[in-house]
Amino acid sequence: MTSPRLRMRLLDAVALFLIAAPAFGQEKITLDEAVRRATARNPTALIGEQEIRRAEGILKEVRAPSLPFLTANGIGTRIDSARTTYNASDPTHPNLLAPRDQLSGNVQLSVPLFAPQRWLAWSHAGDQVDIARMSLEDVRRAVAIVTARTYLSVMAQHRLVQITIQARDSARAHLEDAHARFQVGSGNRLDEVRAGQELEADEAQLAQAQANLVRAREALGVLVAAEGPVEVEEQIALAAPPAQLQALRDAEENRADVRVTQERVEAARKVLRDSWADYLPLLTAVAQPFYNSPATITQPHTGWQAQLVLTLPLFDGGFRYGLQRERSALYEESKAQLDGLLREARSEVRAAFEAVRRADESVQSARRAARLAHEALDMTMLAYREGATNDLEVVDAERRARDADVAALSAEDTARQARIDLLSASGRFP
Repeated sequence: MTSPRLRMRLLDAVALFLIAAPAFGQEKITLDEAVRRATARNPTALIGEQEIRRAEGILKEVRAPSLPFLTANGIGTRIDSARTTYNASDPTHPNLLAPRDQLSGNVQLSVPLFAPQRWLAWSHAGDQVDIARMSLEDVRRAVAIVTARTYLSVMAQHRLVQITIQARDSARAHLEDAHARFQVGSGNRLDEVRAGQELEADEAQLAQAQANLVRAREALGVLVAAEGPVEVEEQIALAAPPAQLQALRDAEENRADVRVTQERVEAARKVLRDSWADYLPLLTAVAQPFYNSPATITQPHTGWQAQLVLTLPLFDGGFRYGLQRERSALYEESKAQLDGLLREARSEVRAAFEAVRRADESVQSARRAARLAHEALDMTMLAYREGATNDLEVVDAERRARDADVAALSAEDTARQARIDLLSASGRFP
């Protein structure tokens, strides 16, 4: 006859197979692959790539006034009658001033010879392209962190399902034992009812854990731009964190959000520094060949003209002074943002190191507590079968063992999450 312990193990194996069966058809990816796919396919990252293209388009728009500009014009004119004048010496032959029908055309070439304001605007637009590229790195960093945390959540939910299955099977074995004892008269109905209630509670928790696992898989699939849920590996290997002093330096030098903020500060400083160009003149060369048909006294059939146009701003109502003041304020704002971000980055590194240390201590304690709880459960079950204890102590021991396993799982997940936070805070993830 099969023992209750063997039956429990068989049921445990069958349950694990049934839970894992839907995952067989799902794609299983590693953490590195999940991060790579998320940073390449996630809509947030794709939007960041388009922001680079937009900045490059703005650069071309700003650059255009600094380059030569060529236009062609054609004009057809018809008036009510030709305009003529008569010579006093020969009144019978009028002189044509403007014909009734006239065609004219010209090609105009404008070349900026001295345009420092436009040249500097071109340079500033190039800085914005660099900022857009660095912003994409920051966006990818944020996407990678969310993906890693979701990946770890899927791992934790898998383990939680396994723990709940084990607790459910232990409760089922307890119910079978209580029922058998009641049948032979060595137990009572109350013990059987309590065991059944514990089994149903575990079944409810298992259903909830399975639903949470499905949601976590789906969330990971959305992050990596998959068409369905994604499965994860059972174990991951995270990079070793650096020393605290090195991590603080890395946070100031390597973090994408710090680097993009530093670039914004430098761009704002350049814009403010180059405000002097607003007070300089603009010199443009204009060349225009033309065609007229028919020719007139004042306009030959073909010809050309050239000009040098000097524009010197004298008074603009204080616009340039206001613009310089605005640029100065933006520069000071960017510096304040950078100072705050650097303090926040250093604080995150220090807090992450402490969180990792405390999380490791919590994992060790939680694992010892789980081991002792299972040892207490085994001792309680043995005493119950020998009649040395009652059903309440068995139910309490089962709950304590399950809660200890969940606490150990939570501590392990917290420790992994803390390492991800430490690596990201120091600029080493992804």
